[in-house]
Amino acid sequence: MNKTLLKQLNKIENQEQHLLNTNKEKLINITPVKNKIESKIPKKVKAALDAAFYKGFLIVFEKGTAYIEKTYSKEKAQLEYDINDFAMDKKISNKHIRKISRRANYSKMINSSISILEGGVLGFLGIGLPDIPLFIAVIMKTIYEIALSYGYDYKDEKEKAYIMLLICFAVTEDDKQNQFNNELNEFQNSIDSEENMKLLLTDYIKTAADTLSDAMLTAKFIQSIPIVGVVGSIVNYNIINKISKVADIKYKKRYLMNKNKS
Repeated sequence: MNKTLLKQLNKIENQEQHLLNTNKEKLINITPVKNKIESKIPKKVKAALDAAFYKGFLIVFEKGTAYIEKTYSKEKAQLEYDINDFAMDKKISNKHIRKISRRANYSKMINSSISILEGGVLGFLGIGLPDIPLFIAVIMKTIYEIALSYGYDYKDEKEKAYIMLLICFAVTEDDKQNQFNNELNEFQNSIDSEENMKLLLTDYIKTAADTLSDAMLTAKFIQSIPIVGVVGSIVNYNIINKISKVADIKYKKRYLMNKNKS
């Protein structure tokens, strides 16, 4: 293996392990009595939140992607990737790898900032469930731009399922996070080795919706209360930040591993 690739992959592996080993903080740290709050949330509220996230993902996949793509230049991103990838084919270097990652890093910063505005404004108005499709759109915009940075087509059905698992890995903790990481790695190997795969995308969407709902349960419950709901901006930022970090690590790792095979 090329020495530069080996060093980069080792660095990414360390970053991945860091997420797994030190991600002990709760995603939602609103009050010391968070668990007590959750126990008092009616089951019908949880069910409604699960359904809202599931419907939100369906809306984005069926109708929202075209609108999301209007917020950035897909053609420019693909051209930039092609140029940088061509340079990598000529010579694998840290400089060229940094160029490949540049757009992904920019996307992480911009979309995390957008999530603060989205959560803060809607939370201030006391909006909880209605803003979920918008929040999911910001999540998908972040992942889409990072995927493009490393040359991956997010419109492929298998890639959509991969993205759902990626979100699950990003927003869970401890044993669940390890479980999703293993599943994500196995799924990645199947995609990149071009295995014949039969999958039902709605199952992956349901899993991601329920997992994201669990991660944000208390926050969205509080966000339905005017003024107090401003806390949503902090929660939304944390979620987007975690998802963008995981997306960058996973897509960069895939790109470098596949570059090693070529």
